[in-house]
Amino acid sequence: MSRDLKTKTGSSAARLASVRNIGVAAHVDAGKTTLTERILFYTGASHKIGEVHDGAAHMDWMAEEQQHGITITAAVTKAPWRGHELQVVDTPGHVDFTIEVERSMRVLDGVIVVLDGVRGVEPQTETVWRQRCRFGLPVLFFINKLDRPGADFARCLAAIEAKLGVTPVALTAPVFDARGELTHAVVHLLDRTLVRFGGEQGEAVTTEPCPEDLWQRCAGLHEALLLAAAEVDESLADAVLAGEEPERAAVLAALRRGTLAGTLFPCLAGSALRNIGVQPVLDAAVDLLPAPLDRPPALARRPDGGTEDIVLGADGPLAALVFKVQLWDGRRHCFARVYRNRLRPGDKVSFVVADGRTVTEQVARIFDTDAGRKAKLDLAEPGQIVLLAGLRHAATGDTLCDPGHLVLLERIEARAPVLSLAIEPGAGTDEERLLEVLGKVTEEDPTLAVAEDPDTGQRLLRGMGELHLQIVLERLAREFGVAVRSGRPAVALRESITAEATVSFLYSRPPSPDGKQPELTAGVGLRVRPAARGAGNSLALDPVVLPEGAELMPEQRDALRQGLGQALAAGPLQAAPVEDVEVRLTQVELFGAQSPPDALAAAAARTLGKALAEAHPCTLEPVMRVEVVVPDENLGTVLGDLQQRQAAIQATDSADGSAVIACEVALARLLGYATELRSLTHGRGQFSMQFGRFDRCS
Repeated sequence: MSRDLKTKTGSSAARLASVRNIGVAAHVDAGKTTLTERILFYTGASHKIGEVHDGAAHMDWMAEEQQHGITITAAVTKAPWRGHELQVVDTPGHVDFTIEVERSMRVLDGVIVVLDGVRGVEPQTETVWRQRCRFGLPVLFFINKLDRPGADFARCLAAIEAKLGVTPVALTAPVFDARGELTHAVVHLLDRTLVRFGGEQGEAVTTEPCPEDLWQRCAGLHEALLLAAAEVDESLADAVLAGEEPERAAVLAALRRGTLAGTLFPCLAGSALRNIGVQPVLDAAVDLLPAPLDRPPALARRPDGGTEDIVLGADGPLAALVFKVQLWDGRRHCFARVYRNRLRPGDKVSFVVADGRTVTEQVARIFDTDAGRKAKLDLAEPGQIVLLAGLRHAATGDTLCDPGHLVLLERIEARAPVLSLAIEPGAGTDEERLLEVLGKVTEEDPTLAVAEDPDTGQRLLRGMGELHLQIVLERLAREFGVAVRSGRPAVALRESITAEATVSFLYSRPPSPDGKQPELTAGVGLRVRPAARGAGNSLALDPVVLPEGAELMPEQRDALRQGLGQALAAGPLQAAPVEDVEVRLTQVELFGAQSPPDALAAAAARTLGKALAEAHPCTLEPVMRVEVVVPDENLGTVLGDLQQRQAAIQATDSADGSAVIACEVALARLLGYATELRSLTHGRGQFSMQFGRFDRCS
């Protein structure tokens, strides 16, 4: 290695050591964007604090976000702190936009999970947690809104342990006055200090030794912190068990190792809206969350079937992951994270698209982003998240590579839509223009789809919920000037079976009169039976009875699988996809040249279609897990309404004048529920829901 290359590699490693790619995630309305606004202000990245309730949040830059007061799209920004560069992604909290969280976490190194100090771990918090677990991201918890009546720091810690299955470790603790109100201070449990937040907007941070009487109240949390560090570093155990105070640097190093390993989960306290406790979160992000080089290498597949580790850095052929497509100023852009090597404007990149084709394109321009603003870059380095222009075919989940060295990083999974809306062009909009615009927005959002109803011929817009579809229609009007008329929402259905069936069928197609199409003949026998709900479909091709001396070739096996897949794509009742079915092939009849792969595929599809029709098919509806929060005085009324909707009530809880109802309800019975709940509770009730499963509903 030349001296210049060594110098470049060394400087790249030094730069990466000071980078933190972190996301901020939580249940809707827990205060993610409010926290992010403070992070930008205190780091100097922004000169004023924008409030969500005023529609002025820097990170909520879309008109729809400002109008609805929620985050809809993940926004990327940068913030400097203590000589480090924090690359922060503010993600949505509403379950309808969970794909934004999924694809953001795919490229992040750590995450700050924000909890409401009153409600603790909420349904979408659990969804975010599962996404975090999928990618093994180290976590900091920020327990927010501790200034609100009913907030309880200890109860939130207990909820993390009970609902998420991990033991939280408090790093800072809230300070309440004699009236039980949150003061503008927190106790730092590692430093044994009282941290005060003064000035007009909490920017003046002062630190002083913690008063003895206050420290005594926090002694248990301090001891738990030291014991957690000792579990990571055995050299600390003797001192901790002897009641001695280990050196701060040694404890901090142990906390960092435990956090990076995913065995330790630091928690910080405060109220972002009241400017309390945010700066210690920034310190913890720098001290405890990983730099890009601290994360394990990404595993990639090669087209030849082999695998290789993608080690973050400048050495090796280019590897970057497109994790989001976004229309920016009406033009197509791709968000990407660079894993290996560097990327410059004008570089050619290759990638394998979903259908297996390899495409080569040229990167026209590279941008750094700050929420809704972008600035041109001459170079994208390893670990950076950048915006790319000029890629017309790259989609979410594609791996950008050096044309001479193709690799495929793990793709990003998108959930199937559960709600559909019949749409047609409104006044002044033609069909072609509508289809063109719909094509653009579905490229952006993998959880959005456009289809045609096979019975009515209507065009259907499919999404994750009523709010999701409403936002899309608003964007069509605002961004593209496309007027759309829409019908009532309808839920997406699935089909399954309730009994076992065994069917044999001989498929035969006579030759065409002109002789251009030869005769096709093939026989298939199979058995179907229902699988456990949520188990998915399973196809078993072995063992199978064949004519004596015959053997299934790979292309014949592929044809059989293709035919079975076609039958499972459209069930016998409503042509909806079939789920939770076990299919076992029992017999295949071959007739020489008359049984090419096409004949086998057709025979398999027809046989399975007959078997599904005989196995007592049933319709499955999306069932949602729902949490409803209402005033205590409205509990009876709301429970009665839910029971009329045939909800399965799982638990009710009451605290500080509010009741929480956990239940499962078919999505079809929740259409319009937001309006009904507001009416029943005089505007004070709210609910959240997330997809549970497809199931039979009475």
